[in-house]
Parts: sequence; C-alpha cells; structure tokens
Amino acid sequence: MSSSASSTPISYKDAGVDIDAGDALIERIKPLAKKTMREGVLAGIGGFGALFEVPKRYKEPVLVSGTDGVGTKLKLAFEWNMHDTVGIDLVAMSVNDVLVQGAEPLFFLDYFACGKLDVDTAAAVIGGIAKGCELSGCALIGGETAEMPGMYPAGEYDLAGFAVGAVEKAKILTGQDVKPGDVVLGLASHGVHSNGFSLVRKCIERAGATAPATLDGKPFKQAIMEPTRLYVKNVLAALAAHPHTQDAGGIKALAHITGGGLLENIPRVLPDGTAAHLTKGSWPQTELFAWLQKTAGIDDIEMNRTFNNGIGMVVVVDAAAAEATAATLRAAGEQVYAIGTIAARGEGAAVVVA
Repeated sequence: MSSSASSTPISYKDAGVDIDAGDALIERIKPLAKKTMREGVLAGIGGFGALFEVPKRYKEPVLVSGTDGVGTKLKLAFEWNMHDTVGIDLVAMSVNDVLVQGAEPLFFLDYFACGKLDVDTAAAVIGGIAKGCELSGCALIGGETAEMPGMYPAGEYDLAGFAVGAVEKAKILTGQDVKPGDVVLGLASHGVHSNGFSLVRKCIERAGATAPATLDGKPFKQAIMEPTRLYVKNVLAALAAHPHTQDAGGIKALAHITGGGLLENIPRVLPDGTAAHLTKGSWPQTELFAWLQKTAGIDDIEMNRTFNNGIGMVVVVDAAAAEATAATLRAAGEQVYAIGTIAARGEGAAVVVA
C-alpha cells in the first residue's frame, strides 16, 4: 500500500483555511452592506461580479476609479487592538481621490487578507468600510476575504480598496483654468488620516512613556487613530452650488492631501506656469501635529511634505466666489481656512511656496 493511501486525510481546515469562518463572516457583512445600497446597484455581494448601472440622470458619464490601502497605520491597529475605524480610512483614501476629479463615488469593493481569519476582527474592519461607504453615499457592492496561512503573522491583516465614481464629461475638474489670483481654501483634517505613519510610529517609539495622555481633547491613541475625513458629500454640494463655467468663476480644482503632504499634492492640480503661495499660520496647528513635529525634530517644510499637517482637502476657487464657497462648506460642517493664493510661477521656482 502506498504511503499516501495510509496517511491521515488532511482537510482544508487542517491546512489552515476555515471555510465555515468565511461563511460566518459573509453573514455578518450582509446587513452592513445592505445599509449602503443606492440607485444603480443591480446585484451586490454574493455573485462572482457585482453589477451596477450608471444612473440615468447622467447624460455623458465618465467613470473615475481609484485604489489605495491604509499603509502602516495598520501596525498600530494590530498593536492597540483598534480595528473599527481603519475601514473608514480605506474608503476615504479612494473616494476622496475620486472626488478630486469632481466625481460622485458610486460603488466600492474591498480586499481583506489575513493568515488566519478572526471573524470578530474582520467584521469590525468591514463594519468600518460599510460606515465609510454609507457616509460617502457609495455602495459597498462586493469584495474579497482571503485567508492565506503562512502569509501574515498571527493577528495581522492587509487591506486594499477600490472605488468607482462618475462625473458629467463637461464637469470634470482638470485644474486647467486655475490662474494667478485664485484663492486656495483648506478644509481641516481629522488628524494624521492615513499617511506618514512610518514616522508617527517612530515618534511613538521615541516618546515611550513620555507620550501625552491626551491630544486635542482626545485620548492619545484615539487622536492618533482618528479616521480620514470623508469630504465627499459636503464638497459635492459645494461643487453644485459654485460650479466653474465660462460665465461664472467657481471651484476650479481640488487636491486630496495624502502622501507627500501639501507640498507634493497641490502641484498635481495646477497648470504649468502657476504656483500656490501658502500663508504660514493661516490655519492652526493642532496639538497632535505640534507633538509630532517636536518629537521628530523636523522643520515646517518636512512637516508639510510628510503629513497633511491639519489640511485634508484643498479647494482652488475663483477669488470672486471664495467667500461664498467657504460659507457653503462651513454651513455643511467643514472647518475652512483661506490658506493662500495662486501666483505666476517664476522659472525654477517652487510650485508650492509655504
């Protein structure tokens, strides 16, 4: 008799993959996903592919897509057992990017990968994803949970997200009409969001027991883990109220302040020959960013190219519409600061002068 015939059978569960746990997670997810349903969803979770019909109100829809992860912020989620908000980060990083083109996020898919599936942890993470979708009017239409023994240390996982939005072709924000004299508005962030965490973790390590108990009125860990702000609904409303057309100057460009901070993200939406001149001190530095700067021992330039530094979204608007646009955003609940102006860019000059 061959050795294989006499060996004890090995199930998939023995190999480290628990199909029953995966099924239990899907049942936990279904009601969360159901809360995010919106017009256009034809078939969501459960099929091999999710079906979505672009709403008929679009005359010339252009699809805008974005993908991202959460980065090393997840290392703190593992260490501190704080899993309920990183899903919001995941959604925000993609839908805020899609928004920058002037697009309304339509649907979102997630990818959750781990070595051994812990249903409670996964449900907390995906609950955050569903919350982020709900807050941004975006359907959680599908996803993938992958249990891969040996690929990840115990208790760890990785996340990726994918968003698709739509914008009328005539209303795509390109930034091509940005000109000297336009005003740069900054919308306050909710803290670090999800960029710069390799440095944040070094600061926490350096501070050790001297880390403050609270920052900005929140417990230290909560202040650090505060999820990325979702700007979608308020900014879409402002775009509708203050559109830039040939006849009227309104919102001309948006920049999501992620990796690379203010110094590297604003230039992505500026036409050649222009620069953004940011006014130092035009928005307050929070206790969180003051602590990070002091602990890391870095200058203002390094702060502005590593972190959002308190500004999570930038709005470039015609000067004549700046006050009204700021008022619309403030009325919706945003903290808005006039942080600078657009100027002509001299040869060899920086694109952003902070």
